[in-house]
Amino acid sequence: MADRKYLVQKSKSATLPLKQAISQTVRAIAANSELEVQFTQDKAGMAGNRVRLPDLNRSATYEDIAVTRGIGDSMALRQACHDNSVHRKLSPVGTNAKAIFDSLEQARCDSLGSLRMTGVGDNIDAMLNARYAREEFATATNRSEAPLHDVLSLMVREKLTGRPIPENAQHLVGMWREWINDKADGALDHLVSSIESQAEFANQTRDLLRSLDMSDEVGDDPQDEEAEEEAPAEENEQRADAAGDKEQGSGEQEGAPEEQELSGDEQELGETEGADGDYQEMPEDMASPSEEPGQQERRELPFTNQPNPEVYKAYTHGFDEIIAADELCDQEELDRLRGFLDRQLVNLSGAVARLANRLQRKLMAQQNRSWDFDLDEGMLDTARLYRVVTDPLQPLAFKWESDTQFRDTVVTLLLDNSGSMRGRPITVAATCADILARTLERCGVKVEILGFTTKAWKGGESREKWLADGKPANPGRLNDLRHVIYKAADTPWRRAKRNLGLMMREGLLKENIDGEALEWAHQRLLARPEQRRILMMISDGAPVDDTTLSVNPGNYLEKHLRKVIDDIENRSPVELIAIGIGHDVTRYYKRAVTIVDAEELAGAMTDQLADLFDENLDTAKGRGRKH
Repeated sequence: MADRKYLVQKSKSATLPLKQAISQTVRAIAANSELEVQFTQDKAGMAGNRVRLPDLNRSATYEDIAVTRGIGDSMALRQACHDNSVHRKLSPVGTNAKAIFDSLEQARCDSLGSLRMTGVGDNIDAMLNARYAREEFATATNRSEAPLHDVLSLMVREKLTGRPIPENAQHLVGMWREWINDKADGALDHLVSSIESQAEFANQTRDLLRSLDMSDEVGDDPQDEEAEEEAPAEENEQRADAAGDKEQGSGEQEGAPEEQELSGDEQELGETEGADGDYQEMPEDMASPSEEPGQQERRELPFTNQPNPEVYKAYTHGFDEIIAADELCDQEELDRLRGFLDRQLVNLSGAVARLANRLQRKLMAQQNRSWDFDLDEGMLDTARLYRVVTDPLQPLAFKWESDTQFRDTVVTLLLDNSGSMRGRPITVAATCADILARTLERCGVKVEILGFTTKAWKGGESREKWLADGKPANPGRLNDLRHVIYKAADTPWRRAKRNLGLMMREGLLKENIDGEALEWAHQRLLARPEQRRILMMISDGAPVDDTTLSVNPGNYLEKHLRKVIDDIENRSPVELIAIGIGHDVTRYYKRAVTIVDAEELAGAMTDQLADLFDENLDTAKGRGRKH
């Protein structure tokens, strides 16, 4: 029963069942049960194992719902039907040709889903219609205002599925249709027969680009896949023959089969590396010109001294920083940002303050009950003064305040400072942290407020170092961490309050690498002298850093986060709780709650802390903590 109350959302949004249904549908289409589906006011997008969809509020229309479903279906189909390594290998070199190539590959993925699921086709129709209405292409007067890659993707989808061009895109397509049909009608027809094979479709797309007079942007044709697959086998056979010739005089002819067996492992490993995107570049970057073919590959075999690519690591810690908030900008700017935060949250702060006061009353009630009575010495118990008259020899007229466990407690609030928190979520999080810190401080509970983000988008100096080092494979985390201390546990609230305004600063919020941030906050708590240590994580999504995920397995950051959570929950004295804003954190944390809207954050934070202190009271009374 105790665990259940942490997993039940106390104030469900009216749109929550719909969002849950859409999320499950997206995961099912993508064939990825671990896919994070988040509803946000930010721009929709997909990175790594996380999908951001437009938020749905109570006033959402049927069209709004269809558009959001269409965006989710399109992203899920991209995950299910698209191979990044094939795409990179066959992609053109020119900017315009590449834009067309990318658009047609998305059209292929969308068309596969539309042909197999009518509802998916309808959703994607709604998404496209809304998109082209928003971009107002209906007012275009010449072809320079009508992007060719959009027109081609719409025409290809029309060819592949038989579905008409969306109403709001018909004018756009009409400006180009005659010219495209004159140039490449036959090439368009060839695409229909190759829809099931990404590689074949990509090659047909390259032919289409040539028919549109873009040969100079297509670039050289890559080698046929069959030739590439045969090349390692021929190379291994040559090495085996050479080894046999060299060792014939010594009677060790069995070396050739051994080399052939190893080459199979090499080929398998090469395919694995290729899926992550860097295998194609490794021989040029890592092997010296003097090495014989295959020497570099042999170093990569399993059971050698090479590092395990599955083990989490950072490429370098040299550019990471742990920094106090007041070091990131001057005091004048901090005052201005704090003033902006206060003005934005006049209405919200009242609601949060009421919840915080309720928490304070609960803690003070525990405090008031924490007295030992009928003692021989201590403070005079005025309620028992009558004993002095009625029974002067009665010594038990004193009381003493017992040690209340929650007073010897420290709470760390770890706030996600990623770009997806921009706007209302980060504003609400900053206000809740501010008011809770003030409330708990009144009750003798120390509070630390920390934030985590990165110093740069898409890699910083760590990535530059990796590039300069020749782009070694499996580099691990490839961005510069920025861990911010807004309020240290021993710093009074009045001295740290202005620091929370830093979260309003434009440009602070970037990527989020949750696992290392959780480790950092946990280590700080372990160093504290308090007997009870509580760590509350507040995040709006799974860890995402585009640069890291582009050169490591897709679940690299998430897998590390799960390991850190498991270590803390099962092997640490720190009590870990989590609140997810718009994404399901109950899949990661044992003690967690998910909220749909940032407006619910204040209630969730106070409820979680109040429940923890209720358990604390039960322990003090000898009933034991519930797990």
